[in-house]
Amino acid sequence: MVNNDIVPELTKQGFDKYIKEGLVLVDFFAEWCMPCVMMGPIVDELAEKFKGRIKVGKINLEENSDLAQKYDVSSIPNFVLFKNGEVVEQLIGVHEIEDFEEIFKKFM
Repeated sequence: MVNNDIVPELTKQGFDKYIKEGLVLVDFFAEWCMPCVMMGPIVDELAEKFKGRIKVGKINLEENSDLAQKYDVSSIPNFVLFKNGEVVEQLIGVHEIEDFEEIFKKFM
């Protein structure tokens, strides 16, 4: 289940504006995807830990298939890191929080 207080669920409307400035991690997920559910607490922790430095958002794949297609998301969970609106990194599958921290360091 998505905790919108910590990590907002994004839609096509407003997506470009959300990723436009700074570092933004977007979690492409589906509610029926067990690995996605497993990653939820890690994504929430990343949002809390990097608050003010990196924005984090979630995209429901089933409700936003056009965005998934635009960013070549065919497997989930899929994490796309944007810097000033451009894709700079992508992680697919289940990962430890340290994997994200290492990637963030490269772009901060």
